[in-house]
Amino acid sequence: MRERSPIADIVGEHIQLRNAGGGNLKGLCPFHDEKSPSFNVTPTRGYWYCFGCAEGGDVITFVRRLEHLSFGEAVERLANRAGIQLRYEQGGYVPGREQGERSRLIEAHRAAAEFYAERLSSPEAAIGRRFLSERGFERVDAEHFGVGYAPAEWEALSRHLMARGFTAAELIKGGLAKEGRRGPIDRFRGRLVWPIRDITGDVIGFGARKLNDAEDGPKYLNTPESPLYKKSEVLYGVDLAKREISKRSQAVIVEGYTDVMACHLSGVPTAVATCGTAFGQEHIKVLRRLLLDQSGSQGEVIFTFDGDAAGQKAALRAFADEQKFVTQTFVAVQGDGLDPCDLRVTRGEAAVRDLIASREPLFAFAIRSVISRYDVSSNEGRLSALDAAAPIVAGIKDRALRQLYAVDLDRWLGFNNERFVVDRIAEISVNAQPTAQTQAQAQARAQRPAGPRKVAELTDPGVRTEAEVLKLAVQRPALLGPGFDAIGSEAFTLPEHVALHKLIADAGGAAAAGPGGREWVDRLLDGVTDALRPVVTRFAVEELRADVAGEERYASAMLAALELISVARVIEQLKSRMQRTNPVEEQQEYNRLFAELVALEQQRRVLKERASGS
Repeated sequence: MRERSPIADIVGEHIQLRNAGGGNLKGLCPFHDEKSPSFNVTPTRGYWYCFGCAEGGDVITFVRRLEHLSFGEAVERLANRAGIQLRYEQGGYVPGREQGERSRLIEAHRAAAEFYAERLSSPEAAIGRRFLSERGFERVDAEHFGVGYAPAEWEALSRHLMARGFTAAELIKGGLAKEGRRGPIDRFRGRLVWPIRDITGDVIGFGARKLNDAEDGPKYLNTPESPLYKKSEVLYGVDLAKREISKRSQAVIVEGYTDVMACHLSGVPTAVATCGTAFGQEHIKVLRRLLLDQSGSQGEVIFTFDGDAAGQKAALRAFADEQKFVTQTFVAVQGDGLDPCDLRVTRGEAAVRDLIASREPLFAFAIRSVISRYDVSSNEGRLSALDAAAPIVAGIKDRALRQLYAVDLDRWLGFNNERFVVDRIAEISVNAQPTAQTQAQAQARAQRPAGPRKVAELTDPGVRTEAEVLKLAVQRPALLGPGFDAIGSEAFTLPEHVALHKLIADAGGAAAAGPGGREWVDRLLDGVTDALRPVVTRFAVEELRADVAGEERYASAMLAALELISVARVIEQLKSRMQRTNPVEEQQEYNRLFAELVALEQQRRVLKERASGS
């Protein structure tokens, strides 16, 4: 399975990977927040490892962690992707019988999307086609985005899917149906339907728009929370936009499905939208991985909102999370209140592109939005506006940027007294007391258990040498051979290094490992404890310090350096014993220790030469 699922391809569907040298790839870890990439992938050995959170494994482990799957479900997911038909023991292969829950729900959603798309051509769906046409979308556009129609019947989809072997329980659990008096009834009826896909392209839910305003129910109805659909993590259109987001280092956040369609069709293929919820932290994590967001990045995240009060409120709400982005964050607001879809219909596709191009820094937009609430023609109004905007400026973490916006605030308010504005901002910042909510949040953070243990900083030369030797034993064991196997566990100091040395010995030792590679790493990982597994994957992924041409000499030098440290430790212990031995009263013991010391010093000189590469 792993051979048919290249790890760089699978990981690359979720995060942006870049060449890190030595055959390795690097990106932002999908399992924890970080500003600098520490997530490494080694395609030749098929393993990944994050040096930030000390997690690692193979392609199956990655899919399990990312999608919260069991081992069997992860294998099935990869098999489906690779077009491999699995066969199950105990009675032979029966399609669908033993598939994991997620795989079954994915198949049900795929079938539902096909059903809805086909119904868009039916006579009953004329009202849906008219809705699309009035908004400038043609049939080919609907097909590209998978737009469909849910018949205005109670059980149309449920009957269709149950006839294909899906159970009522599966339809209800996936959010495709609800429990009715006589069985499942369709969740979406008489609505235009957009399939919502995850980053890999699998349909995980639907967004449905009411077509008859006289009917009951909300204007937009989304799939409820399910094993597939987590609205706080979902971005509509991310499957279509992900490559352009990575390529252009730009993401455009819009408010609706038709806005995403309008942007993509207008030459803004980086547009995505939230699905029935506000833009939040989980959405930020998805985008940062695609942007490979890190300090110094020139990437852009552009929010588009209506120019009305609700749109401004949405922008200010996004401002609260802005500084979680290292990328530059902007707002693009159409002054007359038109959203991208309406703008495309009324003024053409160029107007949509111009809207995005006219973006304004989010800090500036937030400050201006506050100022607009006050009458700045009077001193009292200007002072009130200053006091209201000051906390925003004071909250800017970058000191230089904070200073520049203080100058802008002075100019926008017309004080023409930068010192006064800067001092007022500082005064308000100092006097601002934390609210009960922020105090509660701080208390919760203080009580929150510590995260996973970070990888030890290998600042000690001896520990670094241990790590390099173990790295060679995992990646290139043939270069060490019997010399490594002859070293005792006492040569290692960190507990995880001692455990890995024992694991290698139990697996037959470096001399029996051959050239290494994936088979050797797999042998080490077979049956390994959960605590030691990340250590093995770390050493399988971390780049060797020597180039390929000099690996043999490097291995010999590292092995000698490790032995040298061990010998030096024994020499120090021996000298300590000699100091406690009376050379007159315990002459025989003293002479024995002295002879042993001379031999060890000779051995140390030889090892020094080998360690230096001589």
